[in-house]
Amino acid sequence: MKKVWRSAVCMVLTLLVITDSSVSAFAIESYVLEGTIRDVAAYLYEAVPDPQVNATGGEWTVFGLARSGCDVPEEYYQNYYRTVAAYVAERGGVLHDKKYTEYSRVILALTAIGKDPSDVGGYNLLSALGDYEKTVWQGINGPIWALLALDSGNYEIPQNPDAQTQATRELYIGYILEHQLPDGGWSLLGEAGNSVSDPDITGMALQALAKYQDRADVKQATEEALACMSAQQDENGGFASWGAKNSESCVQMIVALCELGLPIDDARFVKNGNTILDSLMTYYEAGDGFAHTGLDGGSNLMATEQGFYALVAVKRALDGENSLYRMDDVAVETDGTNTETPGIGLAGKHDDVQMRPVTYPGITFSDITGHANQQAIEALAQRGIINGKSEDSFDPDADMTRAEFATIVVQALGLPVNGTASAFRDVAEQDWFCPYVNTAYAYGIVNGVSETEFDPNGTITREETAVMTARAAKLCGMDTELDSTAARDILAGFTDYVTASDWAAASLAFCYYAQILPDDAMEILPQQAITRAEIAQMLYNLLGSAKLL
Repeated sequence: MKKVWRSAVCMVLTLLVITDSSVSAFAIESYVLEGTIRDVAAYLYEAVPDPQVNATGGEWTVFGLARSGCDVPEEYYQNYYRTVAAYVAERGGVLHDKKYTEYSRVILALTAIGKDPSDVGGYNLLSALGDYEKTVWQGINGPIWALLALDSGNYEIPQNPDAQTQATRELYIGYILEHQLPDGGWSLLGEAGNSVSDPDITGMALQALAKYQDRADVKQATEEALACMSAQQDENGGFASWGAKNSESCVQMIVALCELGLPIDDARFVKNGNTILDSLMTYYEAGDGFAHTGLDGGSNLMATEQGFYALVAVKRALDGENSLYRMDDVAVETDGTNTETPGIGLAGKHDDVQMRPVTYPGITFSDITGHANQQAIEALAQRGIINGKSEDSFDPDADMTRAEFATIVVQALGLPVNGTASAFRDVAEQDWFCPYVNTAYAYGIVNGVSETEFDPNGTITREETAVMTARAAKLCGMDTELDSTAARDILAGFTDYVTASDWAAASLAFCYYAQILPDDAMEILPQQAITRAEIAQMLYNLLGSAKLL
């Protein structure tokens, strides 16, 4: 159905563009703009089904779609957030050691979808922008995008204890102003590389300075830059960068005008009746996005992402909405909410279940390098959920006791530890695991092997682990109920399913159904001891499904 709708939209848009290639900005607004936005949104949604942390096919698609108001499934944004959270955790919170625009780009996308960039799996992405030297290391792009990111949600700049110079907005503004070229604009390389301003960088600088027009120095720099760009604009309303006419240069100047609150048909930017928007539309092909130049004969994903958010910026301006980068109109979720979002938990979770933040970033063990469960082990160890056998060794293929499992499952769910008297005769109050066994028992995660004994030092089996994990999943808000027929059908795919204990069958089926246990083996081996690495993977899978990573 969506493809039929999109085809109809494309046909109408194509006819409009063909029949009137000299359409004015007002005509574009009236007849084409909204339809073009819908068309390009559909194109991007199909072209980028799984956005990654990337300058292309990632943040800019997510950002543009979120700011467009187009109907995009919420799960699309949730999947992107899960990708970001995993990416951040895998890198110990360090997105790049040189290019701090990586942080700014992700912050903008997260803000657009209502996620808090100050707490992504326990990492504060804003902190990097508190380091002035590292942010400006890559040149003018650094402070430009830092300001845009920080101002998008009116974020305070966190104190960065590792910074040689603590960043401030004043420092970033000062850097941009100091690098303005004599002709009034900016370029990527500055005077050392090119004394002629570039419309891409000038447009971006104007976007970053738009919020500070009450300052006389900023206002003067802005007027000089606008005069410079007006002089550079060609007879068709467009711009050239590095000697080539291209769509992206139009984009950045369009967004600059919108951020400054200037109309798209500002007299300074109308040449031979053509606005910058008119020029941008010459790079558009209905159903196929935007081209980079008029010479390459096809659409380009980067050009399409940028062309799309330029159209969104124009529409927001025409509709009287907040500009593209002023996102105080977006409600940012915090960890205080109990909604179905990663790092917060499922809506039905027990109030005592809490996300465990990263407290030991970068921790690993020498004996898990290349191990199939390395990522899971590191993720849990970095959150203080599981420990190694020594500082450098995890012993992934060793088994685990029932008391050890009770301990790590309590830690995985962030449950408050119960220090009351032991519920079992063989768990003494002085035993290190006593409070954890008590807690797991109090929350219904574990039972004893009898009414009075827990068997804390007994080796935990695969089916025991599945039962306890299923109970933990229920506390996390997951639906663990499977009828007997469904459970039988799931387990029947394994050659030894009849060897599973009756009391464990439903839990084993749930763990396979929820992909907490991998189903790629032929056997369940229910009474076999489960390894430390396998347990780490199970809990990692559980926390991921429960939106607690």
